[in-house]
Amino acid sequence: MKITKQSRVFAPLSLLGGVLALTLSACGSDSVNVAATGPVPVANATYGDGGMPAFYTWQSAVPNQPGVVLRQAPLPAEFALDHSDPAQNARLLYTSTEGVDGKTPITVSGAVYLPRGTPPAGGWPIIAWTHGTVGIADICAPSFRQRSDRDKAYLGTMLAQGYAVVATDYQGLGTPGPHPYLVHRAEAYSALDAVRAALAAFPGVLSNKVVAAGQSQGSGATIATLQYAPAYAPDVRVVGGVATGVYFPLVASGTAPSAPAQTGDAGNSVYLLLAIRGTGALVVPGFDFRPYLSERAQPLYDATVTSCLDQLDTLQQANGVDQTNYLKAMPPIDKIGAIVAATSTPVAGFALKAPLFTGSGLADTTTPPSDAYAFVSTACSLGATIESHYYPGQTHDGAVNASLVDSLPFIRNVMNGEAVSGNCSTLAPPGAA
Repeated sequence: MKITKQSRVFAPLSLLGGVLALTLSACGSDSVNVAATGPVPVANATYGDGGMPAFYTWQSAVPNQPGVVLRQAPLPAEFALDHSDPAQNARLLYTSTEGVDGKTPITVSGAVYLPRGTPPAGGWPIIAWTHGTVGIADICAPSFRQRSDRDKAYLGTMLAQGYAVVATDYQGLGTPGPHPYLVHRAEAYSALDAVRAALAAFPGVLSNKVVAAGQSQGSGATIATLQYAPAYAPDVRVVGGVATGVYFPLVASGTAPSAPAQTGDAGNSVYLLLAIRGTGALVVPGFDFRPYLSERAQPLYDATVTSCLDQLDTLQQANGVDQTNYLKAMPPIDKIGAIVAATSTPVAGFALKAPLFTGSGLADTTTPPSDAYAFVSTACSLGATIESHYYPGQTHDGAVNASLVDSLPFIRNVMNGEAVSGNCSTLAPPGAA
C-alpha cells in the first residue's frame, strides 16, 4: 500500500494502550486586549518549537476569550488551493483553550481559503478541515507548508462546491508549546475557535453554518468537534461532520492498558513515538521515556521535535524501527496509562448532536475499517445519527476522495437543514479486506 506520508495518522491507539485577509492588514499587533490575563507562551525546543516566522508567536498576555483574532496575514500565493481566491486566502493567529487542562488560554494558528467569486447571501458556508498527522514540530504546521496532493484535491472540491475552508493547525503546531497528539478535546477546541476567528476576520463573507471534515488524526478531531461544540462553542453552528480513515476509541470507564500488541503497519512506531513525545509532554510532564526505548528507536524519538512525518517515516525505515522493537522495556503503566486516557474518550456521556458521515477503505491497513466499525456501532448504540460507508479496494488515502460521491450529498443535505436518517439500523461489520 502506498501511503501519502504527509497525511498518515497514528491509527491503532490500541497499540499505545498495549504498550503503555481580504486586504489583510496587521489587525494583529500586540495591542489586542480582551481580558488579557492568560500566560504568555514560552518557546521550548524539547516541545518541537522553533523555525517559525514571528507571525506564529504572540509575545503579550493571551486574551481569555477564545476565538479572538490576534493576527491575520495573506497566505503565500503558492499555498493556494484549486478554486480558492489567492488574493483573499489568509493565515490566522487566534486564541483558544488548552485541551488537556481545559482552561488555560493559548494561541493557535490556521488558514482560511475562500472560494472565487461573490459570496452568496449570508456568506460562504464553512468546511472546518481537521488535518491528518503531519508531526509534532512547529515547522509541520499545515498553514506553513504545502498541503498534500490528496488534500489539495479534496479541499479544492469543497471550494468548487461553494464552501469556504477554515483549517486549524491544532494546538502546539506552529505556535509554542507541545502538540498533544490525538488528544481529541484539544483538536476540537482548536477547530471550533478557528471558525470563531474566521467569522470575526471575514464578517459578512462567511456564514455561521459549519460542517467539520477530517481524515485520520483529523477524523477523531471532527468527531470531537461535533461532541464538544454544544457546550464549548454553542455560538458556532455545527450542522454535521465527515470523517474518513476513522479512528476514535470509545472506552469504558476503568479500561487499562494490556499486553503489548505486535500487529499493524510497521510505520505505526512513528505514531506511537509522536504520542509519547507530544502528548506525554503535557500529561506526564518531566518524565523521560528514553530509558525505555531501544537503541535503534532513539534517533527517531529525538527527531520527532525537529522533523515532519515524511522525514520521520524515512528515518524509521532506514533504522528498521517498528512496533515490535522500538521498546527495550515497558514504561511504568501509570505513565503509559495517562497517555492512553488522554487520547481515548469515555463512553459515559459521549453524545453527538449533529449527524456524522463516515467513510472507510476496505484496503486500509493504517486505520482498518474494523476501527471505524467499532466506533460507529458504539456511537449508534448511544443514539448518534451516522451514515457509514465502506469503499472496496480503497486504501487509507484512497477513501478520502472516493468518499466524495456520498459525502457531498450528505454535506448539501445538512447545510440545507434537511433531515438525515443515517444507516445505523443496517450497519454491518466490514469483513475481510
